[in-house]
Amino acid sequence: MIILASASPRREALLRALWVEYRTIPSLVDEEGLFDGTTVGCAEALALRKATEVASRAEEGLILGADTIVECGGCRLGKPRDRDEARRFLRQLSDRWHLVVTGLAIVQAGAARTEVGHEVTEVRMRALTAAEIDAYVQTDEPLDKAGGYAIQGAAGAFVEGIKGSFTNVVGLPLGRLRTLLLRFGIDPLERQGVGARV
Repeated sequence: MIILASASPRREALLRALWVEYRTIPSLVDEEGLFDGTTVGCAEALALRKATEVASRAEEGLILGADTIVECGGCRLGKPRDRDEARRFLRQLSDRWHLVVTGLAIVQAGAARTEVGHEVTEVRMRALTAAEIDAYVQTDEPLDKAGGYAIQGAAGAFVEGIKGSFTNVVGLPLGRLRTLLLRFGIDPLERQGVGARV
């Protein structure tokens, strides 16, 4: 049983796509002020903090923590605090490549074992007009998304290039997650009879 240390419906949907049996216990970690170090290091550290915090409350199971950060031009873009910040993020991403970094951590409850990893995807947005940005922000879709956009939502129309894992940009890189689960002897694809063909 996997315990997802997140209330993200996007991560839940991706876990279901990987045929992983799971339940959710959202992490109580406060993400504010935790952006020290490299973006990769920060994403991994936050993922581990989330998983460890939930593991301290769970009796058993593998706890999965994840954290996604967008980096553009050396600046880190987390979840926008309001519409104005969402607009600023989208103006910064417009007509540029940026990085989407997701840190993953799996902690075995009741044991000292942890596995940590990350995925990096490059994404390019086309040039956006002020009207497009404003119309998108008015939907409120950007407000709980790293970087202020959801590639699986309406903002998918803004993306003109991607290098790497699409599911990473959504919030949970399934290939990297499977690699970490394999270290615990779990292959969700094999359990569905398709592992040999992957």
